[in-house]
Amino acid sequence: MLISTLSNGRSITPPSLQAEPLIPWWSFTKTVLAATALTLVRDGRLDLDATLPAKTFTLRQLLRHEAGLADYGELPEYHAAVANHELAWPADEMMQRLDGNRLRYSPGAGWRYSNVGFMFVARLIERVADLSLEEAVRQQVLFPLGISTVRFATERAELSGEYLGSSLNYDPGWVYHGLLIGSVSQAALLLDRLLAGKLLSANLLQEMQSTRILGGPINGRPWVTPGYALGLMRGSIEGGLSLAGHTGCGPGSVTAVYRCTVGEATACCAVHSTVSDEGGVEALVVQEIREALETR
Repeated sequence: MLISTLSNGRSITPPSLQAEPLIPWWSFTKTVLAATALTLVRDGRLDLDATLPAKTFTLRQLLRHEAGLADYGELPEYHAAVANHELAWPADEMMQRLDGNRLRYSPGAGWRYSNVGFMFVARLIERVADLSLEEAVRQQVLFPLGISTVRFATERAELSGEYLGSSLNYDPGWVYHGLLIGSVSQAALLLDRLLAGKLLSANLLQEMQSTRILGGPINGRPWVTPGYALGLMRGSIEGGLSLAGHTGCGPGSVTAVYRCTVGEATACCAVHSTVSDEGGVEALVVQEIREALETR
């Protein structure tokens, strides 16, 4: 288990005697992609609510999983291929198998978690920024927020090591929107600085946190009113606290990164676990955040 906790922007996690391992951020990558896209909105190069070229949905709908797109996670053959340690299919093959360009509902009329939607976001960033995805993310988000040791994984070997083990044998190409790897402390620092307003204007940060409520409590997880904003999981937990961040899971591990604000106090925590239990990892994040707020 790896944990990094910030209180009012300062680390309160005891320093490790060893260098932090780079771990897969899984779907926390979506938060970084959303932030990157929103910097292009900030710079006047994208519009949140304009219909995208040759599409019937908007950037806002992509970022909030409201575009009507399906997800390749619903394909049994996808799970079988990952379990067999196969090479990732080319994106065009994945889309053909999924019939991925066919909308499952009218944009804005429903909600369905879609990695395909964020693949479109990644492609849009590259086209508008006229840069590779890695360079666009670095220039627009990582460098301005002082994040230096984060990159996109492209090889299986980048997802192994003393902490992660050597048996994962997972092709990061299966994450079609890209898979960031970095330390837990850099994940916590990035989210804390992003939500503290160090990248986006107050108005745009408010837009990023505009949330679609997705129902009531989730069994085994800490959410009382779960919701999804623009690249952010956002909702309330017991005690009236509200968290914003993202949980992500992949073969062999879970990463969860969340921030909470109470008055003038803030707490942010990132946890990575090689036990695949989303609810348990989120519960640990909640515990760390509560303690940080109580002992500030």
